[in-house]
Amino acid sequence: MDTGLAPPAAQAAERLVDPFARAISYLRVSVTDRCDFRCVYCMSENMTFLPKAEILSLEELDRLCSAFVRMGVRKLRLTGGEPLVRRNVMSLVRNLGRHIEAGALDELTLTTNGSQLAKYAHELYQAGVRRINVSLDTLDPAKFTALTRWGKLDQVLDGLKAAKQAGLAVKINAVALKGGNDDEFDRLVAWSGDEGFDLVFIEVMPMGDIGGEARLDQYLPLSLVRANLAKNWTLDETDYRTGGPARYFTVRETGRRLGFITPLTHNFCESCNRVRLTCTGTLYMCLGQDDAADLRTPLRASSDDAALDDAIRSAIARKPKGHDFVIDRRHKAPAVARHMSVTGG
Repeated sequence: MDTGLAPPAAQAAERLVDPFARAISYLRVSVTDRCDFRCVYCMSENMTFLPKAEILSLEELDRLCSAFVRMGVRKLRLTGGEPLVRRNVMSLVRNLGRHIEAGALDELTLTTNGSQLAKYAHELYQAGVRRINVSLDTLDPAKFTALTRWGKLDQVLDGLKAAKQAGLAVKINAVALKGGNDDEFDRLVAWSGDEGFDLVFIEVMPMGDIGGEARLDQYLPLSLVRANLAKNWTLDETDYRTGGPARYFTVRETGRRLGFITPLTHNFCESCNRVRLTCTGTLYMCLGQDDAADLRTPLRASSDDAALDDAIRSAIARKPKGHDFVIDRRHKAPAVARHMSVTGG
C-alpha cells in the first residue's frame, strides 16, 4: 500500500525552490475556514462560510500534505479558522504523524485559539505534535469577550493548562491592537514568563472586511511596542528561529523568548520559506498577494500524483519576492480582500 512517504534521496532530488533560490520547506494548511470565535481583526461577526462541497476531505488534505512532504517540506502547520472545530480533524493529525515517525518531516504543529485544547491536547501529543501556537490577545475576561466577540477566557486558560500537562510547548501569539490591548503588553510578558510560554506580538494584517473596524484605528507599529517594553524589560538579541517570520529576543528577567512579526513596519520576505494551502485546495504562494494556484482540480482528476506534482512546481515557480502589505490611509481598505481565516493564520 502506498503510504505517501518518500525515501530521503527522493526528497532531496525533488526539493521545491522558488525563483529567488529560496527552498520551500514550510507548508501552512488551513483545514477549515470556520471558527468558534469572531475576533475583531480577523472576521466580521456575521461571516458567510464556504459551502461544504468546496472543502477538501481529510483524506484529500492528507494526500496534498504528503505530496509537499515528498517534495522536501519539513514542517507542517495546521491552521484555520480554528482547526480543532473541524469534525474528525484528529484523524488527519494522526495520519500526518506518520511522516514524523518516518523521519520525512521535522515538525507537525498547530495554531489554535485554545478553545478546544482541553479536549484535544493529550491526543495531539500522542499524534506527534510537540509545539503549538495559541492566539491570546488579552488576559482581561471582559476584554477577551469583546475582542473575540464569542470567546470565554476561562475556556482558553483551561486549554493552556491541559497543553502544559500533555507536554506541549506553547507559544502565545498576541495581535497588537491600538486601544484594544496596548495597556497589557507588560502584563502579557510577565504572565508568559510565569507560565513558561514564549510570546510573539504581531502587527494587525490588512486582510478582509472586518465589519466596521478601521484598520488604521487598529494598527500599532511593533517598533513602538518594542521600545516601550524595553523600558521595563531587558531584551537580549538572539538568532533563534522557528522557520516562521518572527524575530526573537530573550527577556532576561523571565528567561523566555519574545518575538515580533512585523509585516508592515519590517518586510520579512527575504528569507520566506513558506506557502499556504487553503481548505479548498488553493495554494497561496504569498500571504500578501492574490496570485494563487488551484490544486484541487489536479488532485481530484486522477489518483496518480503526476499532474498534482506538476501543478505544485508550477505554482512555486510563480512565488513572488515579497508582499505589498500596506494600510490604505485614504480608503482604509484591506490590502487583500480575503479574510485571514480563508488563507490560514
